[in-house]
Amino acid sequence: MKKIAFISGTSGLIGMQLMHQLIKDSTYDMVVSVGRRKLTLKHSKLVQVEGDLTKLEEWDLEAKLRSEDLGGIMFPLVEAIQNRKAEIHAFCSLGTTIKTAGSQAKFYEVDHDYVLNFARWTFGLGASKFLYVSAMGANPQSSIFYNKVKGEVEEDLKVIPFDYLGLFQPSLLLGNRREFRFGEEVAKIVTKPLVWLKLAKKYRPIHDYQVAKAMISYANQLTYKKVEVIPSKEMQNY
Repeated sequence: MKKIAFISGTSGLIGMQLMHQLIKDSTYDMVVSVGRRKLTLKHSKLVQVEGDLTKLEEWDLEAKLRSEDLGGIMFPLVEAIQNRKAEIHAFCSLGTTIKTAGSQAKFYEVDHDYVLNFARWTFGLGASKFLYVSAMGANPQSSIFYNKVKGEVEEDLKVIPFDYLGLFQPSLLLGNRREFRFGEEVAKIVTKPLVWLKLAKKYRPIHDYQVAKAMISYANQLTYKKVEVIPSKEMQNY
């Protein structure tokens, strides 16, 4: 067992892309998806654990993995995590909207608290790198609630001593969402010409798969940076 990827937020646009690409990536031996519920996807490299994310730091991962085990196939994974025999990278694309969450308080719980819970939990398991999907305009001092929360998450993640923290700030995302977001659809129509004409690289919409590819690429790069902010224009290259 050489390398394990932990991922949370797989039901979302980028998370789904991340999971598929991590499974295809030969550098990762196992992919552990952490969420409130399991997806229907099955693969020999994929392990899914579910539960209450508000209590994530109380989870007994070994017990959850063993409860899923049939014939001892999870033993190498459990042993690698317990004995720190594998390199662990954690990828987080957790997020919601105020409309879906129902209130600013619930939005904050998902976009801030769940992310920090996942980060602290994976660090405790031995994760050396944490890759987080933030947003363009993330700023803890912003008057825009969404950007303020994303900025607070970035600042709070910096306190956790990962060897590497990658903060990815994509612009408007292009992809097939499960739910319809009127504002985003209008913005896509207005800004789509920027993609066709390859203009305004910093602001033009970016595909979900480009963000996912960038995250995996940065996770596997040798770097001496402790914290790195990756703007949307850099992810456009993937």
